Amino acid sequence: MIMVADSLPGLKGVLRRSGVRGTAAAMATRLIAAFIFHSGRMSCLQAAATVRSESRHRAQVSRFLAKGVALVSCVGDWLREELLQHESSLGTYVFVVDATLCGQAGKTAENTYSTGNRQRRPRKGRRHSGYRYHRRSCHAFTAGLLLTPSGTRIPVLKPYFTREYCQARKIDHCTTAEAAAAMVRELKVPAGAPVIVVGDTAYESQVVREACEARGFRWIFPCNHERVLEGPQGRRVRVRSLMDDRSAWSWQTIRLVPSRGGFAAYRRLSRHRIGPKVKSRTYHVHEERHCVRSVGATRIVFSTMSKDAEKARLADTKILLTNDADLSVRDIVDIYSLRWQVELFFKELKSSLGFTRYRFKRFAAVEAWASLAITTFLYLEWYRAKQLRSSRLAAEAKRWWIPQRTHGLCQAIRLATERAEMDFLAKRLQTPGGINRLKDLLKRGFAHEYRAAM
Repeated sequence: MIMVADSLPGLKGVLRRSGVRGTAAAMATRLIAAFIFHSGRMSCLQAAATVRSESRHRAQVSRFLAKGVALVSCVGDWLREELLQHESSLGTYVFVVDATLCGQAGKTAENTYSTGNRQRRPRKGRRHSGYRYHRRSCHAFTAGLLLTPSGTRIPVLKPYFTREYCQARKIDHCTTAEAAAAMVRELKVPAGAPVIVVGDTAYESQVVREACEARGFRWIFPCNHERVLEGPQGRRVRVRSLMDDRSAWSWQTIRLVPSRGGFAAYRRLSRHRIGPKVKSRTYHVHEERHCVRSVGATRIVFSTMSKDAEKARLADTKILLTNDADLSVRDIVDIYSLRWQVELFFKELKSSLGFTRYRFKRFAAVEAWASLAITTFLYLEWYRAKQLRSSRLAAEAKRWWIPQRTHGLCQAIRLATERAEMDFLAKRLQTPGGINRLKDLLKRGFAHEYRAAM
């Protein structure tokens, strides 16, 4: 909770320069502050009371969110452009795509679907229980995380719409792979900057590869084991069958340390993962070049951490496909390991910011909620980049900002806010008028029915 909305460092200027003013700016400030300052369960009730001097009813927050995502999406767009504009490092941009689910238990929530509700079989005494529970369902989001050469993280999020929801709203249905392809086509990067798109097997699809080729991007994806090589019909060899005879393979042993190498800056590593005692990972890698059906000429990289590489099972071997003809095998494995950064992003979005703690019936409110959560993440990245560019900070202080992730950045914002509010209090306490102003602010922090008559 904060006393005055202006105490959040730089947020008022961000909203003004992005074109958000008036009621929309006030509500966006409440929600961004709520994501940063929330304790326990994140909710509209917490957001309504985040600004102590300007508390609102929770219904006002939910009504604002239900108006749609258009009111707040421009803030995230401005922050992305600002982060890219001040990107000073030259190098390759890595764009990681993946999907995440947010569980919902309500029967009337829009745009939900069931993922199967897989669970263990109930014990014998409870198999015929008379209780009936609503099957859990979920919302799905396709995310893209742009990793810049300096280590800045710039996320993009697209909601998944079910076929029933699309029919009701008369909009086109698209799969998560098609949503990822749309993000690749819309991705904003500096002109001429090399980009590599990374994802799991779900995004090793034609639509994503075509989007990459249209933009001139390179890609690295795990291979579907059922893919076949080019050849006469009926005699096409499956990619996984190349592992049947590995006696003549030339294995390379690659040892990767997260804090070293050409792509160490892309990982937001905490301090305990930096130093000589950090555990490394050893990969045994073999590369071949083939023409894969429906894909074309590609490099196929077999990678395993098994000590006996020649006897490693298919389940213990990662088969990677890439259209990049120049990358070394070491760089291919190192870049694909960056895919884990999007999983860390999901963890921080859900745990540190409380993204999944919403309960809305209308999905338009969920879209606005998700947009503001991403805007909060971008605001934290913008504040970190601003501190790293500051000429007032010493080199030792800047080294503190380099490894900070969402939790550490939230703590930094809280400290800066508390300092600003201490200055605000000190200034107001110097005059009788300022003291009366503080009394009025504190009084407004309570609902009308609870304000004591004085």
